[in-house]
Amino acid sequence: MDRIAVVEDNADNRLLIEALLEGRYELIEFESGVDALAAFERDVPDLVLLDISLPRMDGTEVLARMKREPRLAAVPVIALTAHAMAGDRERLLAQGFDEYIAKPIVDETVLLEAIERLLARPG
Repeated sequence: MDRIAVVEDNADNRLLIEALLEGRYELIEFESGVDALAAFERDVPDLVLLDISLPRMDGTEVLARMKREPRLAAVPVIALTAHAMAGDRERLLAQGFDEYIAKPIVDETVLLEAIERLLARPG
């Protein structure tokens, strides 16, 4: 079963993601990017759902650090964020995110299809 890391500081958002993905994937959850990066040193996930507004280190910095680590550089990362203003999607994709999903998640199929597409990608 594919393992997805959910890096999200909001407990309600983690519960929603868990409800949507439970039984389909093995989920590992982190409340901060710092905690996630520390865990990724020991155990690399198959995909990361990464909030942008995180305490101590925002999601863009977490992504930048992942991209600098050879073991983590190829892990697909989906920006899961309430930053949904004009240009946010393009800005985040240009920074290296593989996909962008706006919160609140109103159509779960968008998230599920993005996850499946990225997990099926070779490499």
